[in-house]
Amino acid sequence: MIFDVIIIGGGAAGFYSAIQLAEANPKLSIAIFERGKTVLGKVKVSGGGRCNVTHAQFDLPELISNYPRGKKELLGPFHSHATGDVMEFFETRGVPLKVEEDGRVFPISNSSQSIIDCFLRETKKLGVSVLKNYQVKDFQRSEQLAGGWRVTTKNKNYHCKKLLIATGSNPKMWELLRTQGHRIIKAVPSLFTFNIQDERIDGISGLSTEAHVEVLPKKQYDSKIAIELKSKSKQAPLLESQGPVLITHWGLSGPGILRLSAWGALVLHRLDYNFRIKVNWLPDYSQGSLEGLFSKIREVDGKKTILKTKAVELPRRLWTSLVQAAGIAPAVKWAELSKEQLRALIFQLTECVFRVNGKSTFKEEFVTAGGVDLKEINFKTYESKKLPNIHFAGEIMNVDAITGGFNFQNAWTGGYIAAQAIAKDLS
Repeated sequence: MIFDVIIIGGGAAGFYSAIQLAEANPKLSIAIFERGKTVLGKVKVSGGGRCNVTHAQFDLPELISNYPRGKKELLGPFHSHATGDVMEFFETRGVPLKVEEDGRVFPISNSSQSIIDCFLRETKKLGVSVLKNYQVKDFQRSEQLAGGWRVTTKNKNYHCKKLLIATGSNPKMWELLRTQGHRIIKAVPSLFTFNIQDERIDGISGLSTEAHVEVLPKKQYDSKIAIELKSKSKQAPLLESQGPVLITHWGLSGPGILRLSAWGALVLHRLDYNFRIKVNWLPDYSQGSLEGLFSKIREVDGKKTILKTKAVELPRRLWTSLVQAAGIAPAVKWAELSKEQLRALIFQLTECVFRVNGKSTFKEEFVTAGGVDLKEINFKTYESKKLPNIHFAGEIMNVDAITGGFNFQNAWTGGYIAAQAIAKDLS
């Protein structure tokens, strides 16, 4: 069977590409090959089942700053198709959207099914063939179509003039591309949470607070309070980030941690996910300013116990845990606080060191750093520079982003530009 275009991958990028392509050139015969029994699986679980379709960031230099890999390459494509275009796409097709306080964009329905239904409805209306259980085993130059491709599934060969690969983080597809001459950047996990076993955060999961987090160089792992911090040889952290940090049953998560995992994906992989982090639970304070604040509290509220005062803006259970970690008994009052105890408390609040031993996937979402080398892609068309008439969209390429809808935005933009280029070539 011959199609004008075969799209490999029935996910976000594949469906968006197919719809854009069919609208740009209604005469084309288009098929989506999905290896699984269902389509749009990642869309369904994204955003906790609500589907964070994009992020309301309309300043393009700011938008690209959310991509650890692909930042430079995406600026041009985003000029052609970015956040506003994506929001218009869904809203004009019956999916009203809302922008939440942190900038994330969701369907008003709060259900990813709204996005899935939209895609299925549009592809059906436009005559796109959605073929499930069509796992691609190989693709080679077509002997029937000059310049085209022969796509081999389990039982059959198909031919197409253009091939669009939108399979996400698929090692088998990367290997097929590698055998065809593409350079594949080894994939490592991105967007993951940190596994930490530490009594200071044990039993207080669910708390979230703004914090500054640093990944420490190995030489700076000595966290004994007995050693004066000022006497330590200061080394720049390997990575650092600031944002909300969430205490979980298994360790730490939240935007501040996820940002570190994305930007530090390669570094943390080399460390085998065994390293130490330093958390400043009070990023608005320095050690000196915190010492000054506590001195005033000692004067004003000297008769109050430290445990019950909660002198700073922290979740109470975290304050209690850090006070106890500083070796301060529940009955100790501010006026009774020794210099050593004061130093220990300030240390726990601003220099809290944790050992990270492993990682966990962020919710059901899985993002990787790695894929097709960006130098081998023409970002004006998303066409391979190595294999003419093959285009890419989504995570198949070495592009990834922090959490917040940015990975989907990459998929939508690549799908749109690839579709426009293919439609133009086949007109």
